[in-house]
Amino acid sequence: MNTNWKTFLLGQQATVDHENHATFAVAANIGEKSIYPLTHLAVLTVTGKDAAKLLQGQITCNVNDISESKSSLAALCNPKGRAIATILLVKKEDTFLLVLPVELLETVKKRLQMVVLRSDVKIRDGSDEYCLVGLCEPDKPAQPFVTEIQHDMIAVSLPASTRRRLLITGIDNAIRYWSGQVGRQGFRMAGSGEWRYLDIISGIPWLTTETSEEFIPQMLNLDKLGGISFNKGCYTGQEIVARTHYLGKAKREMFLAECQISAPPKPNSTIVNKDSDVQEGVGKVLLAQQGRQNCKMLVILQTVESTYNNLGLKDDTQARLNLLPFNP
Repeated sequence: MNTNWKTFLLGQQATVDHENHATFAVAANIGEKSIYPLTHLAVLTVTGKDAAKLLQGQITCNVNDISESKSSLAALCNPKGRAIATILLVKKEDTFLLVLPVELLETVKKRLQMVVLRSDVKIRDGSDEYCLVGLCEPDKPAQPFVTEIQHDMIAVSLPASTRRRLLITGIDNAIRYWSGQVGRQGFRMAGSGEWRYLDIISGIPWLTTETSEEFIPQMLNLDKLGGISFNKGCYTGQEIVARTHYLGKAKREMFLAECQISAPPKPNSTIVNKDSDVQEGVGKVLLAQQGRQNCKMLVILQTVESTYNNLGLKDDTQARLNLLPFNP
């Protein structure tokens, strides 16, 4: 995280922990309009005349469809088709910006650098140059992943029942924008945990160190989110992803769940079917975030003909998970 940005947030009474999650002890001007420091996410830049070609051979979406007006979710996979990381792919002029969790930035950077060879491509950690801000507004939502570039700021609309945008800009511009939105526009300052909560109920499948290389993209619903192209040609892991698609259905699928629990379960925690005599694991927790009234989580479950009526956590015998529809 850029030092100036962190210093500014601390001056706004934010607390930033060792995992780069920012929280605010006092939320002034509470209302529907909220602004978030997305300190848990980072930006990896890919530039050079061969940048599009390199990314096309490594990630699941069709890079040739990405423009300054259209972004996309995607996955970077290993040769077995398991997602190393999920990313939001954004384009500005000739530069591709890969938005992804901070904890997986170095992993993805090293993986892409392995395939650069003699290509004209430069891969760089953009965390010191770019700042990520989330904006939640009461307006009608825009089409997901529509992108706008105005005044040196990139705005990407995200899936949500209300208007929600991820903003990418320089540090100085972010500070000016934040100050204006809070001071003159009455936006409420909110923490990155609340933004993760909104990502979860919208079905955005961010991976963590614990869940990296555990699931193929279809298990993360990336096909439903437009993050997989099945006619773009070869990329690492494509054979497994395509075979799953053409054979019909993945053996596991992502669902939204909620639970009354004192602390959110860790990624990759085991989910059990309490109606089963043997209490075997039927799924894993992908990501969980505590809300004001309950914990919401994305879970990967085995697909079965019958419904799960009594799900729980293996490590918490009292917890009961209820499956919910995703926020559109």
